[in-house]
Amino acid sequence: MSTYGTPAAGPVVHDPTTLPADDNVDHYTFCVELKGTQWFMQKGKMIAYYGSIDFNGIGHGRLDRLVRTSFHSPLHASDWVVAEGSGKMLLADRAFDVNAYDLEDGNLTIRSGNLLAFQPSLSLKQSIVPGFLTLIGTGKFVAASNGPVVFMEPPIRVDPQALVGWADCPSPCHHYDHGYLTGVMGGLRAMTGLGGASGEEHQFEFVGAGTVLLQSSEALMTEQATGVPPAEPGVPGGGQGQPGGAPRLPGQLGDLQRRFGL
Repeated sequence: MSTYGTPAAGPVVHDPTTLPADDNVDHYTFCVELKGTQWFMQKGKMIAYYGSIDFNGIGHGRLDRLVRTSFHSPLHASDWVVAEGSGKMLLADRAFDVNAYDLEDGNLTIRSGNLLAFQPSLSLKQSIVPGFLTLIGTGKFVAASNGPVVFMEPPIRVDPQALVGWADCPSPCHHYDHGYLTGVMGGLRAMTGLGGASGEEHQFEFVGAGTVLLQSSEALMTEQATGVPPAEPGVPGGGQGQPGGAPRLPGQLGDLQRRFGL
């Protein structure tokens, strides 16, 4: 991990020889080394690279065999690319904590927005839990979180907003506090669907063997449409929204709107 030197020495300046290989540069940046190899990567997460690296969308004809063996989530296909070539690639996500994890002949389900990249030796599948993806097999993946990740053993009940994912254990079920179910506000929410519920009223309940991954914050990472430049001064193409200027719908409807290009 790189560190800043003394004020007189100034910051550490990296080049291709000093960057780590498949390791963190700092808490917020991860370096992937490609040696004629491939990685799956979520769009918008590469901030710079050295070397000769190509980026191809999912569904590119030449990559059909790779996609057929490693990518099985059509709903998220438009959000991902395959990076291939030789060089070092820097990944980051809006200054959130970024870390790599090794999966060994296992399965891990993770919130789709938190997964930044993974090796093709892992197989990506669509989880039955909306908003989550499942990685199966052996390999390395890179994920972001709003604060450091903590690992917990079931049985445990988790605030849905703090949940990053779970490994080698059954999918969670919903647990609602008795007061939420019987109170006036609970009744209104049940009828109208308005108002939501805090982690004290509604949790995900995990049982059985395995590991639950939590971020040290109850604030979900703000979702941003991948590949759309932010509306900021000096950013080429900034402010160009959805095709035709259609407003973004909230929540999961907005996700579907983006993924189907509406």
